[in-house]
Amino acid sequence: MAFRPVWSKIKRERGRYGRIGYHLFAFATWIPMISMFHHYIGEFAWINGPSMYPFLNAEKDQTTRKDIVINYKLNAQYGLERGMIVTFWNPTDPELIAVKRIVGLEGDIINTRSPYPSSTVRVPMGHVWVEGDGGERLSRDSNSYGPISTNLIIGKVTHVVWPWHRAGKVRWWEFPRDIRN
Repeated sequence: MAFRPVWSKIKRERGRYGRIGYHLFAFATWIPMISMFHHYIGEFAWINGPSMYPFLNAEKDQTTRKDIVINYKLNAQYGLERGMIVTFWNPTDPELIAVKRIVGLEGDIINTRSPYPSSTVRVPMGHVWVEGDGGERLSRDSNSYGPISTNLIIGKVTHVVWPWHRAGKVRWWEFPRDIRN
């Protein structure tokens, strides 16, 4: 008996199952690939809240729409630079994902803001210091919970998808704000 691929057998029996069953099976074979892509490569992320204002959610006072960005997850913990916008598991509530800008890398000395207990801190090895662009009153960031481990970082924000008039690559290196360190 010769080996026959499963797919040709399904095509041959298409009349028995009908076109709907055939298309459902064809779609179902893609579900593992889509799931793996979403988990390991990238996903769309909705930006909630004003903590990254004005860079993200720039129209927070004019509309209830949220920015939609591409969160690139592949090797997210590597190649980190000051100014990058990253997504990470919130250290105080591990069920939430936070979006902030990297202000300090390991070894940097950071001038902190309240409520951090000391005025300066050296970022330890394997950690980064993150802050929101919205200022201290709009953001819970490293000034609240200290430096975060790079192992908590799950992605880098690479593109804005929505709103259309701002869609495109996130040029974090051109952001005019002076990165404090």
